[in-house]
Amino acid sequence: MMQTSRGGIGDVLRPGDVVQLTDPKGRHQTITLDPDGVLHTHKGALPHAEMIGQPEGIVVTTSGGAAYLVLRPILEDYVLAMGRKAAIVYPKDAFAIVGLAGVGPGSRVLEAGAGSGGLTCFLLNAVGPTGEVYSYEARPEFAEVAERNVTRWFSGRPDNWRLVAEPLPEDPEPRQLDAVVLDMLAPWECLESAEACLAPGGRLVSYVATTTQMSMLVESLRVRGRWTEPRATESLLRTWHLEGLSVRPDHRMVAHTAFLVSTRRLADGTRPLARRRRPAPGAYGPDYSGPRPELP
Repeated sequence: MMQTSRGGIGDVLRPGDVVQLTDPKGRHQTITLDPDGVLHTHKGALPHAEMIGQPEGIVVTTSGGAAYLVLRPILEDYVLAMGRKAAIVYPKDAFAIVGLAGVGPGSRVLEAGAGSGGLTCFLLNAVGPTGEVYSYEARPEFAEVAERNVTRWFSGRPDNWRLVAEPLPEDPEPRQLDAVVLDMLAPWECLESAEACLAPGGRLVSYVATTTQMSMLVESLRVRGRWTEPRATESLLRTWHLEGLSVRPDHRMVAHTAFLVSTRRLADGTRPLARRRRPAPGAYGPDYSGPRPELP
């Protein structure tokens, strides 16, 4: 099952659809339409029946005169508004992860650290009905939230998704996967597991919040000698103020959320290419306590 709660373009709103109501200040409320449901706001009530059978893009008014724009949410809207216990992977990072991991229709992907299920939805959307997503989540209470959020977005539990409420094992199944995504505090502890389930050439993308985590992960990858030279990126999202001739960057932006470290698995028995650049002087000085690759 891969049908989402979005419906098709031009379809009228139906019971069971997830819709997002936006007020004039840009504040959102996400609801699931129920013929007997009523949305209660601080400015009156709004029966769901007034939206069912109507097209998207209408404006409805509560009994107290508050106006709301009604649209089915795109995935970005849904993830930012959905219930959560774990911090979400922001859409700007989820878009980048899908690209860096080379995920597309038919891909087989494993994620460790499902959290609240936001990235899971992006991965399932990308692999389509012919792909597969395997999610591991060490904390059962987080796995329950992920299950609820993913099931709500897809209007049912996707048949090509397997959620395991336990840590990623050292020898995971299945094998010959296209991509692995790690979202956890110590991803370097799971590199052996990633090596075991990835096919040669498979992509690894790790989501880490701090520079110390990033350094530890990158050096661990180099020490293991089974990965291409890691690449680290960061996405910053800045919106713009648009008002007549007053067009300028907004004062607030979604700045640092995480670093994305990406690399690819080498074939068995292959050593990585020798680095042509020497490390900067002092890079592995007396204060450095992490893994140390062989230096030229």
